Amino acid sequence: MKVILNRVNEDYHFQIKNERGHIVDVDSRAEFGGNDLGASPMELVLMGLAGCSSIDMVSILKKQRQEITSFKAEVEGVRVQIEDAKPFKEINVLFFLEGKIDTEKAKRAAELSFTKYCSVSKTLEPTATVHYKVILNNIEL
Repeated sequence: MKVILNRVNEDYHFQIKNERGHIVDVDSRAEFGGNDLGASPMELVLMGLAGCSSIDMVSILKKQRQEITSFKAEVEGVRVQIEDAKPFKEINVLFFLEGKIDTEKAKRAAELSFTKYCSVSKTLEPTATVHYKVILNNIEL
């Protein structure tokens, strides 16, 4: 797996391309000298976690023939100052599912994602605590 970063302007706007040609814009917020023309690197980490765990959950539930009519995830990171860096110390993930989905299967899909399959979560595990909740048809499981 490889990505290539190219600087777009004189400030902090970059474009990162993966091997398949997909491009992501990265920038810093204006208060940090950027132009806010893309997501910040730390936002990309949260986006990666959202995407990875969501792909896992949908894959698991599809294999179990569950009917997902709506799927949404919200991910929020809490950062801590460690010398000059601010890594995540805690990340909270909320999954909102709708459809004909068995409660236990929805809970198990989330559990399997975070304990077994999600490579992003496993990468973050040594430094950040990841919590998750599943809300199925407006009911928290």
